[in-house]
Amino acid sequence: MLLTETLLDTFLDTRKRSETLCAPLETEDYVVQPAEEVSPPKWHLGHTTWFFEEFILKAHDPGYRLFDKDFSFVFNSYYETVGKRVVRANRGNLSRPSVQRIYQYRKYVTEHIQELFEKKPDASLWKLLETGINHEQQHQELLLTDIKYILGHNPLLPIYSELIPEHSPEAPDELWIPVADGVYEIGHKGKGFCFDNELGRHKVYLEPFEISAELVTNREFIRFIEDGGYTRFELWHADGWDWVKQQGITSPLYWHLIEGQWHHYTLNGLKAVDADTPITHISYYEAFAYAQWKGMRLPTEFEWEAAQSLFSWGQRWEWTESAYLPYPGFTKAPGALGEYNGKFMVNQKVLRGGSIATTPGHSRPTYRNFFHPHERWQYTGLRLAR
Repeated sequence: MLLTETLLDTFLDTRKRSETLCAPLETEDYVVQPAEEVSPPKWHLGHTTWFFEEFILKAHDPGYRLFDKDFSFVFNSYYETVGKRVVRANRGNLSRPSVQRIYQYRKYVTEHIQELFEKKPDASLWKLLETGINHEQQHQELLLTDIKYILGHNPLLPIYSELIPEHSPEAPDELWIPVADGVYEIGHKGKGFCFDNELGRHKVYLEPFEISAELVTNREFIRFIEDGGYTRFELWHADGWDWVKQQGITSPLYWHLIEGQWHHYTLNGLKAVDADTPITHISYYEAFAYAQWKGMRLPTEFEWEAAQSLFSWGQRWEWTESAYLPYPGFTKAPGALGEYNGKFMVNQKVLRGGSIATTPGHSRPTYRNFFHPHERWQYTGLRLAR
């Protein structure tokens, strides 16, 4: 755990960063929900505030008075233990509370958290604060990618900001890193923060394999498209092929073919696709089909973790071939926080690494992200193995 003074500073910085991410928005942008998995920006601002109020202030500050008794119903995400909540798909219907009132709520809760922790409470409460900070950092990434989805589905394709670079070129040469067979330890170790799904450090045996030093680029993925990748059923899982046909998928999310040249929507607006930057906004289905087309495969999450010190990572969340499952000895925490990860360990795939939208310092080599195979609104890409 961080030193308490540093942790309180990190809390305050984290609260400011969420609001900084929203600074380029117009008021109207805060409410839009174009898809069920996308939450309106003002909901993220309220939910991350409710988390501190619900799990710290209500439970541990006897003198605390709720800002608004209805906010638990509005901003509870999925915690059955806490009580009823607005259905996820209806978050975009919340024209009230207003954006102004949510910012007042944030200020109120932030000030009360600061007052409580300046009294130097016991270690268990500092641990809760650290969890809340990491929870808000997770939502900062969701906030940025949800904003991109909202603006990227506006017919005008407006610019969010010119200041956030989404893409850096990968090395043009294909370089393969050999990894020897053997027993490797997987999972978090040490005293630093981690989520419960990283715990249960254990040994796995890996056969010898090679992993690409670079992420798959747009240039390589365009070749897959031009070779009929989205029309060749033999490259796809049955579920993936059904998804392609039912949704009419012909390219990665945000891609537009304009006068014979691929463009894509970015936070900087509509741009021509840079062939040498990593492919992004693809589903697991697309990542798998591409690997099949190349005659290769995706690495497992264990292979990725065993090899991660040998390559650079962090531009894209990287799909793996691993199902999201508990590590040996996994146990859920008591109470509502036990709902944080464990109940989602079904029908999802693990992604490793991080992305340009990840809050700096938030990810680590043992971090296990997870999404359903069809989801692609996050900055998702792939690295090949063989």
